[in-house]
Amino acid sequence: METIEKRAGSVPFDPFYDPMTAPRLGPGSDYAPTYWIGTAGQIPEDDGPVTGDMDVDVAVIGSGYTGLSTAIHLAKNHGIKATVLEANGVAYGCSTRNGGQAQISSGRLKRSQWIQRWGLGTARALHDEVVEAFDLFRGLIRDHAIDCMPQDGGHYYIAHKASAMPGLVSETKLLNETFGYGARMLDRQELHDTVVRDQEGHGAMWEPDGVGIHAAKLAFGYLRVARELGATVHPDSPVQGWQLKDGIHHLRTPGGTVRARRVAVATAAYAPRPLHPRLKDRLMPIMSNSIVTRVLSPSELDEIGIKKLSPLTDTRTLRHYYRLLPDNRLQIGSRAAITGRDAANPAHLNALREGMARKFPILKGIELDYSWWGWVDVSHDMMPRITGMPDLPGAFYALGYGGNGVMYSAMAGRRMAQLVAGETLRALPIFNTELPHEGWKTPFRRLGQWGLYQFYHFRDERK
Repeated sequence: METIEKRAGSVPFDPFYDPMTAPRLGPGSDYAPTYWIGTAGQIPEDDGPVTGDMDVDVAVIGSGYTGLSTAIHLAKNHGIKATVLEANGVAYGCSTRNGGQAQISSGRLKRSQWIQRWGLGTARALHDEVVEAFDLFRGLIRDHAIDCMPQDGGHYYIAHKASAMPGLVSETKLLNETFGYGARMLDRQELHDTVVRDQEGHGAMWEPDGVGIHAAKLAFGYLRVARELGATVHPDSPVQGWQLKDGIHHLRTPGGTVRARRVAVATAAYAPRPLHPRLKDRLMPIMSNSIVTRVLSPSELDEIGIKKLSPLTDTRTLRHYYRLLPDNRLQIGSRAAITGRDAANPAHLNALREGMARKFPILKGIELDYSWWGWVDVSHDMMPRITGMPDLPGAFYALGYGGNGVMYSAMAGRRMAQLVAGETLRALPIFNTELPHEGWKTPFRRLGQWGLYQFYHFRDERK
């Protein structure tokens, strides 16, 4: 695989950036040193930074999966050529820092929790939405020849201790009998013989839909498709001021003001709190760490016994997500620091290494080729929203996937494009209602987050 060239005119990457405390995300930053960026090859062309004032029909803020999908679907389905504004390089945030796992979900809640919160009818409608979303996701990759190295084979949700098995059995039964979805259970022997010899694994629930992808190649494929369809994509053009004047949104960037009739926000966890008062504190940025080993030897590959290259996730609340990459490196990630200034604390890297060694003892102390972290956009009620803003006419957002946006962001972009074009979405809890707002409490929630992490760790590791 090729190595991507350093962006011209970039400034050093700031590993301590924290969207909760940083006043702005400045332009010109180099990418995070992820495996995806390191092996993506050359980035497709973009349209360069904004260099003067302009009038546009639709401005999309954020050039990750959601923003680019919005631009793609505005062009394909509505004949609208969007202008995409990005603070740094294309797909600078979550879209090039995730684990590359596409799962059949749109937030943090399970189907059983959907039923508890909204009732069976709504839960079935939400299930239909994510099934349709997965078809859309696969179709975008296939129909536009996006070379993101898809590894299709379903998703394995692995019980990391014996007491997690009854919950998986119950969820599997629910998926089959209530939703007509073909999940099935594997016992420890079948898991080890046919999927992975995870030494913690007591069994697993298999879901038919799950795809491992190359995260940056997916994003850069979306970039190519969006521009082919007529969208323009402007990196190093952060929105530093936003005013609504006479029904027109004035978005001030370092190179000029973009005047837009409609605005679609797709910034995930990387939106600074001052972007717009209407968006402030509707998300809780949560950090996730990821590592990639050196290429494994034949004996190491035999020992870990990974026979399925699709996504693997364990049942911890602070879960590990992992997979074997096409070049025989192992990638694994989990939650980490609470604040940006603590991101480089060796304790977090050591904890992730220890988690990998519990699953695969032969990998204890193995050399790492990549280590990085990034922010995840967790909503306060654990579900995303695709909605307009009632007191900000012509403005919309799609946010809050909680780390499960690789797949659903494609559909979220399509749904936001529908809203931008004036269509009405069906009545689902994730549409047309805003993300819960925590206001002044949000910074103080990090104190509670620290306590919860201690509790979750104790509960996860108790037998």
